[in-house]
Amino acid sequence: MATTTTTTEEPLTLISATPSPFARMNRIALALKAIPFNLQNEIPWESTTETPRHNPLEKLPILIFPASDGRSPVYDSAHIQEYIVRKFPDRGPKLVTGDVDLDLEIRQIVVLSEGCLDAIVLSRWEGRREEGKQSRLWIDRQNRKIDGAMRAFDFMVSQRRKEGKEYLVGEELSIADIAVVCTVGFVDFGALRPRWKDEYVGLKEWFEKLDGRKEFSETRPVMFDLKESVV
Repeated sequence: MATTTTTTEEPLTLISATPSPFARMNRIALALKAIPFNLQNEIPWESTTETPRHNPLEKLPILIFPASDGRSPVYDSAHIQEYIVRKFPDRGPKLVTGDVDLDLEIRQIVVLSEGCLDAIVLSRWEGRREEGKQSRLWIDRQNRKIDGAMRAFDFMVSQRRKEGKEYLVGEELSIADIAVVCTVGFVDFGALRPRWKDEYVGLKEWFEKLDGRKEFSETRPVMFDLKESVV
């Protein structure tokens, strides 16, 4: 377990898996807001995981509070982001605009990002089945979702660039930008669309600029070694 911030505050704990783009969104938000936290890495599908102790859905990431706090763990990446922006509005960048319509747009982009990532996970697990048991129809369906999301990301970026805007919504970095960078970064990390940078040049340029920032570059995914059978 590695402490990411030195402070007198009692740190939170974020349980993550090293390649997780879902947890990466939360790590970036916590770092941007200078909220002290410890990072605890696990493989949630293996028998030694502590994940079920904190989340009945047995999924990561999970945000855990100090024992002295008494609050229950918070889980699901999008909900953790919501918790961070609502409970720490005066720490660092707001990451939302405060305008109802713009913030609903921000959260829609987060939903799209997480849906794309869910499709990647579903496709990968299907691909881990024995070849004769895999469903091509299921994999094709997930691939359509991934491609649809990438086209949508590229369109959003191109529209904003035409308006001379740096960020997807509003005038400042938001959880929408974080979500898209983490999603596109995971597509790139997994080499899921090897030619995406040629196909979506505007998205590539936008992505690389944000992904080069300290809080983003320090949280890039790292693959783990899954030793136990899951499917």
